[in-house]
Amino acid sequence: MEQRLTDEERLTLKTGAFGAVLLVSNADPGMLSVLRESAAASGAFAGASGVVKEALTSGPLPRLPRDSQLEIESTVLPALTRSVRILSEKSPSEVAAYRSVVLAAADRAARAHAGVAAAEEAVIARIRAALAESS
Repeated sequence: MEQRLTDEERLTLKTGAFGAVLLVSNADPGMLSVLRESAAASGAFAGASGVVKEALTSGPLPRLPRDSQLEIESTVLPALTRSVRILSEKSPSEVAAYRSVVLAAADRAARAHAGVAAAEEAVIARIRAALAESS
């Protein structure tokens, strides 16, 4: 049985998803590349459906740290793991969709500017691990 997500739960899903893109963008920074990466990732989010789309497109934007990559990771990676747990409990049929959308957005962000850098590959591996932790 599917249950509606609370505002806080939707914000957790959004923090994980948007934060994953921020992590990738910060792994290989550059002003022009950040704009390209954000635009590329938004296409993956736009392709979401169901509960995942509702979570990513409704409510306020998450407040993500910007001071350091470590601070961003310490917020985003746990949010990804919590997001999968939330969906596992409330909407199990959406878990795979969330993982897929987040990884697609991260991959699109990484590929948007001059190919995938080693630092971006490493961040995507940490994102994938966070998404798998609650399995």
